[in-house]
Amino acid sequence: MASKDKSARDAQKTRWEGVLSRRMETLKEQGLDGGKIARDATVRKIRAELRKIGARFASIDKKEQKIEEKAKMKAEKMAVPKEEKTKKAKAEEESAEVSKRQQKLEKKLEKKKEK
Repeated sequence: MASKDKSARDAQKTRWEGVLSRRMETLKEQGLDGGKIARDATVRKIRAELRKIGARFASIDKKEQKIEEKAKMKAEKMAVPKEEKTKKAKAEEESAEVSKRQQKLEKKLEKKKEK
């Protein structure tokens, strides 16, 4: 029952709903009322299984939404022309200052040229 496939979970849900309906019919035939049927251990166990399956459906849906979001973001990123990407890199290079080490090196070279 540890399948991550939505169709498998749907089949499991259908199966458990069938089991629940058969159990409810059996208890009604025995003459039990709604309160006693709801307190039946087997009915509670089956309903718990259905709740688990519902939670698994929710996690599968959440995962699918994430995948769709990522695909959408990737498509948007691929739609941006390469020129814009390089412009951004050029702007960063132009704004970059000369490091202190580089400045010291330039001063040394200037002194050597002066001599």
